[in-house]
Amino acid sequence: MTESFAKWTENAGSHAARIAVIFLIALILIRILKAVTNRLIQLAKSQSRVAILREQQTRTMAGILYSVGVTVILAAAVLTVLPELGFNVTPVAAVAAVASLALGFGAQSLVKDLINGVFIISEDQFVVGDLIQANGETGRVEYLTLRRTVLRNVAGSVVTIPNGLIGQVSNLSRDWSQTFIDVTIPGDEMVSRALATLEKVAGDFRNDADWSVALVDGPRVLGVESLSLDGTVLRVQARTVLNRKDEVARELRRRIKIAFEQSRIPLTQSHRVQMNPDTPLSSATTSS
Repeated sequence: MTESFAKWTENAGSHAARIAVIFLIALILIRILKAVTNRLIQLAKSQSRVAILREQQTRTMAGILYSVGVTVILAAAVLTVLPELGFNVTPVAAVAAVASLALGFGAQSLVKDLINGVFIISEDQFVVGDLIQANGETGRVEYLTLRRTVLRNVAGSVVTIPNGLIGQVSNLSRDWSQTFIDVTIPGDEMVSRALATLEKVAGDFRNDADWSVALVDGPRVLGVESLSLDGTVLRVQARTVLNRKDEVARELRRRIKIAFEQSRIPLTQSHRVQMNPDTPLSSATTSS
């Protein structure tokens, strides 16, 4: 063993300059890779919303490219240095091939996660900061890698989803949001009067300077949505800027409730049962 160590030390000493050059080249390549990825992020920066989304996507891809590139460069440098130290790289390559084959069979789910992660990032399905619906969860993307997506849901919980399990995705942070408000009135109520009241509420809302900045289109009264035993359902539609549909919907409901109260239009069918103490239970009368 002492002889082998002495031989290895001798080889290392005689090829020290070449080994140093190999690691120096590897270091230079890593620095160049870092500069290129940083430059990509700088080029993607802008003040527009579309450019901000593109910057988030570019930043994610640049981080992945840098980590993969560093791994490849270091692995290539080590394999290049081994022959300089007197090691035969053929057995090492054979062992690496067998190990990679075993890893491939044992990590099929991991490979699926990575492949799906590549498609998510390259197709710009969503980026960090987007509000999405996936696998029955709704939340904001806090972290995204090739292997997993981390969401913060409405309850504040951190949800981790392997990318291989992500199927259909709804991105709620692109361009605009939309909300529908259904109003149910009794079946015997005049629909025209209720529609006229809704039109007035929608018009006042559009002209309100405090709320018009949150609107993209509408509110629009679409008309009668359905007829049922509970009454007549009327529908109002509103398109809003991102992340403001809930507050717009709440304000519209508040104004609709006030307007219907002032117009004496009931929102639900109510029943009243009158019980006379002197009358048998079977003779109770019901009025509405």
